[in-house]
Amino acid sequence: MTIQIKNMVCNRCKRVVQETLENLGFTVSEITLGRVEVAGWPAGMTADALKAALQKEEFDLIDDRRQSLVEQTKALLIAEIQHQAGEKKEAENYSAFLERKLGYDYSYLSHLFSTSEGQTLEKYIIAVKIEKVKEWLQYGEMSLSEIAFRLGYSSSQHLSTRFRQLTGLTPGQFRKADKTIRQPLDLL
Repeated sequence: MTIQIKNMVCNRCKRVVQETLENLGFTVSEITLGRVEVAGWPAGMTADALKAALQKEEFDLIDDRRQSLVEQTKALLIAEIQHQAGEKKEAENYSAFLERKLGYDYSYLSHLFSTSEGQTLEKYIIAVKIEKVKEWLQYGEMSLSEIAFRLGYSSSQHLSTRFRQLTGLTPGQFRKADKTIRQPLDLL
């Protein structure tokens, strides 16, 4: 049995969801971002009780097929950009990546995403990438050129322009900022 869960964006989220479900009596057989396979429904468990337990941890159940597809799209993009950025692999654009992973035409996914989220898929991808840039800038371990290369930007200038458009700061100004100015990925 599959349970679709909204707002799972990292490995810590997977751990919290798994612990929550196991505490409710579920047997988790597999867990990925946004999706949990369970052996069955525990006796006496209601959907409302499950929903309340998940909401306490800032997650939510997804019961609509289209919303499920949007959440799968987000989870795939976050995993690809946040957790695998810069790994050596054959270059693939995000539209082809999503079509291959989800089995839907990109134009359908893009329209569905825009309708559901109030922003285009392209803007979402850029926002997730910029959050990764912010993370790496805070670490201070890479140059802007290295970051641009790892995230597939054509140049550090192109990345710098995008960064400033979204944040109002240059990457250098961001590095010097006294406080963290990052967004949780589940709120993008």
